[in-house]
Amino acid sequence: MESALSIKGQATIPKTIREHLHLKPGDRIKFFVHPDGSVVILPKLPTSALRGIVSSRLGRPATLDEMREGIKAGASTGIRRRGKLR
Repeated sequence: MESALSIKGQATIPKTIREHLHLKPGDRIKFFVHPDGSVVILPKLPTSALRGIVSSRLGRPATLDEMREGIKAGASTGIRRRGKLR
C-alpha cells in the first residue's frame, strides 16, 4: 500500500490500515523511528483505555492508606544502587 504526500506534508492513511488500527476521524497517532530507519505508526490510546490493565493483588483497588503503607515499607527497606545500600 502507498499514499502520496501533499504539498503540506500530509498523507492519507489507507482504509485497510485505518481499519486494522481501529482509527476514527479525530484519533491521534504516534510515530516511532527505529535505529535501522524504519518507522512504526501506532494509535495513541487515551489514558482511559489503560484502565484495568494492571490488576491488584488485593482483588480490588488499593485505598490511599494501603498505598501510603506500601510506600513506607518500600522506603524503609532502602534502595540498592550500584552495590551500595542507600
